Amino acid sequence: MEIAHDNAISSDALIYVAGHQGLVGSAMWRRLERAGYQNLVGTCSSEVDLRDRGAVDRFFKDVAPGLVILAAARVGGIVANASRPADFLEDNLRIQVNVMDAARRAGVQRLLFLGSSCIYPKFAHQPIAESSLMTGALEDTNVAYAIAKIAGVTHVQALRKQYGVKYISAMPTNLYGPGDNFSPTDSHVLPALIRRIHEAMSANAETVTIWGSGTPRREFLFVDDLADALLFLLKYYDSPEPINVGVGTDVTIRELAETIANVVGWQGEFKFDSSKPDGTPRKLLDISRLTALGWQPSTSLLAGIELTYKWFLANQSSIRGR
Repeated sequence: MEIAHDNAISSDALIYVAGHQGLVGSAMWRRLERAGYQNLVGTCSSEVDLRDRGAVDRFFKDVAPGLVILAAARVGGIVANASRPADFLEDNLRIQVNVMDAARRAGVQRLLFLGSSCIYPKFAHQPIAESSLMTGALEDTNVAYAIAKIAGVTHVQALRKQYGVKYISAMPTNLYGPGDNFSPTDSHVLPALIRRIHEAMSANAETVTIWGSGTPRREFLFVDDLADALLFLLKYYDSPEPINVGVGTDVTIRELAETIANVVGWQGEFKFDSSKPDGTPRKLLDISRLTALGWQPSTSLLAGIELTYKWFLANQSSIRGR
């Protein structure tokens, strides 16, 4: 593992955050601003459709960023991934290839590609080390998304080898936080549970039904901690190998639901629908390579859920209907 001691980011560097309005991108924007970086640029899909190669090429030619954080992606939970696999494969491949290729041709020497822990095999040894990549079958419910992200990791490695650029890949665990997607159909498990438990409390419902057995174990990383880790990696990491970003501990889905219920203040009963898929039995990342560099997360799961629920309550008018 190569430690990049000389990767200081100039305070006036023009930094392009692709996906700056999403969960990760908005957190990265906040983190960069707190660190004193003011020369930031982001585009929404109506301005630059990252699936359109010509539009991306024109953007990079006109703007000429010095550093790129590729956080743009089509994302979703089990239902979305399982029902629209072609969309997840095609859109993510186009976004990744277009942005990385345009960045390379525009002379961008430093880029961070954001992957996903779903790139690892369904039954990988726990905790999951980066070396587990492509050593077994993927989880059935999100193969298309995982394949796209694996292609992104490979693209980073290929560009480094062929052109000598200092592009890197980071693989975060399950993320949550302010700006998350709380859709009843497209969201991930933590924001979905926040919404459903909040609605149960509002309706005085006595039960909430959760897909699966409640026994799978998951790791959850507060998105502002991820943003802190990504800035750290841009400064101190330079290797073709992807690097995991997580918290190093996990909880069962039942324990997660109970924690959320305590934060929300709902005192009903959970029912688990075992006819629905559990997904991967356990997914905990080995973050020893990252911690060896000197980074540690700072937000507990309870504190992160409290902050996320506070954001949810403050933004209900915009969330309702989504």
